[in-house]
Parts: sequence; C-alpha cells; structure tokens
Amino acid sequence: MTAERAYVPIVAPPTTMTADDLIERRIPDKHVELVRGVLMVRELPGYTHGRITAALGFQLGAHLEQTGANLVLLAETGFKLARDPDTVRGPDLAVLRRERLPVPEPRGFMELSPDLVIEVLSPGDRPGEVLAKVADWLSAGTTLVWVIDPTRRVARVYRQDGTEQIVSADEALDGEGVVLGFSCPLHAVL
Repeated sequence: MTAERAYVPIVAPPTTMTADDLIERRIPDKHVELVRGVLMVRELPGYTHGRITAALGFQLGAHLEQTGANLVLLAETGFKLARDPDTVRGPDLAVLRRERLPVPEPRGFMELSPDLVIEVLSPGDRPGEVLAKVADWLSAGTTLVWVIDPTRRVARVYRQDGTEQIVSADEALDGEGVVLGFSCPLHAVL
C-alpha cells in the first residue's frame, strides 16, 4: 500500500506595499486603499452613493460654517492608520478638529484618524469588509463612525466606547460630542 500525497497548490503571498508606494501608484477611475500592506482596488461608487455623500457633506458643512466650529470637513482623504504593514483608508467623508491638522501639511497621507468618519455603502460592499473598515477607524482612534445603508434606509453608528446604534430613516444622525449641535434627519440625505 502506498501513501497518497495531497496536491497543495503553491500560492505566492501578495506583494506588500507601503503608504509611500500607494502615493506613487496611479490607478485611474478606481478607489484604492491599503489594508495591512495589501492594495485594495474597487470600482468607483455610483450615483446614489455620490448623491448621499454630497447631501450629507452639504449639511455638515453648513452646520460647521454656521456654528464656527473648530472642525474641518474632508472628502476622500487618505489617512494612514497603521504602520508595518501600512494601512491607508479613505472615508467618504470625515470631520477633524482643526487643531489636529498637521503643520506643515503632509506631502502624503495624514498619520492620524479623523474624529468622525462617514461611510456610504455601495451595492457591492460586503458586510465583513465594512466591519473591518469600521474596526480600523475605531482602533486608530476615531470617536464616531456612521455607516449609511441607502438600500435598507438606515445608518449604523459605531462609537469608540464599543456601543452601536441603528438610526432609521425617520430618526436623526447626531454629531454627539464630535460635531456639537449637529442633527440631521436621515431621510433628508437618503
């Protein structure tokens, strides 16, 4: 009797990149992030995603302007959240206290996490990937993450303290301690 050997394919591990490599990489018409050194390439989001992101950005921007808050609103900005291997994430929208902005402005990605991160789901987003992204933001120090799901017409709110909340379309997103006084009915941006 001879022992049978199982066939085991040899798969090369993905080439790891750094944040500096990512800055130099050009991939037109794609959304790219770096997750633990691995390049993640996705299709650009569609109309609904853009409409919701713009509507919420307008609401937040108007609030920040009106209140004179010491916060800035950023869209599609890359944040370096971890090193060795590097993780660079780019939220749909982010809010950052002005005093946390690096001086001078960095040539590449900011090495900090925003105070508030907003992600708008696209049809192809996978739940596990979204939760991994939320975990990356919170682990890096983000206080509040809103994940807006246009299909289900809800938002999920994740907090640094580990609590979570589901906001339905007839309820409001609340800036809590990050964007004081901000409240926006979810249906107003859906």
